[in-house]
Amino acid sequence: MAILSCEHLTKEYLSGEGVVRAVDDVSLLFQQGDFCAITGPSGSGKSTLLHNLSSLEQPTGGRVIYNGEDLSKYNDNQLSILRRRRFGFVFQAYNLVQELTGLENILLPVMLDRKAPDEKYLNKLIDVLGIRDRVGHLPSAMSGGQQQRVAIARALANKPAILFADEPTGNLDGKSGKEVLSLLKYVSHELGVTLILVTHDLHVAQQAQRVLTLEDGKIVRDSKHAEGN
Repeated sequence: MAILSCEHLTKEYLSGEGVVRAVDDVSLLFQQGDFCAITGPSGSGKSTLLHNLSSLEQPTGGRVIYNGEDLSKYNDNQLSILRRRRFGFVFQAYNLVQELTGLENILLPVMLDRKAPDEKYLNKLIDVLGIRDRVGHLPSAMSGGQQQRVAIARALANKPAILFADEPTGNLDGKSGKEVLSLLKYVSHELGVTLILVTHDLHVAQQAQRVLTLEDGKIVRDSKHAEGN
């Protein structure tokens, strides 16, 4: 059984010119441990698709299924708990709390869930991400790449099943971007986390096992099917 799927997913917005269909009748399956990149031109619906798959936004039509559960049947509180416990998020903006140290930022989702931190696991994350010497600093004392690594550690702190990443290298220089992408790949592989990543950068997309290309809200190419896998 797929860990995540969507059936006839549609998302419409009202605009001055009428209705814009940002996601248009999309059906997909994602298996546990997949690394999938979603790419396409600006305005193609990449981020909207990610936000609907992750329940950050509610679709206009169709449904999203996580572990056999239809998320349309969840209320807002149930969705919030699901996102906190089973989904991790990494965005182009690092979204770190500026008044908290790196370690305090990483621990935030664990503390919100009122759970005791898994010290061994968190220490492994910190070492794998190479931020041991930065976790005592405030974000203002970190480079962009270091802040994004802290954001990745925070996203993984609650041991999510799925990591959703929206342009995670978009604010980074080439070198830092490659390092962050390599770390995302390594961590998702090591932890068995499903990684669904939105990017406009074809070089980033090519690192994924599977590439979905979106145009005008529709999947126009799925490398998994193109290769006959």
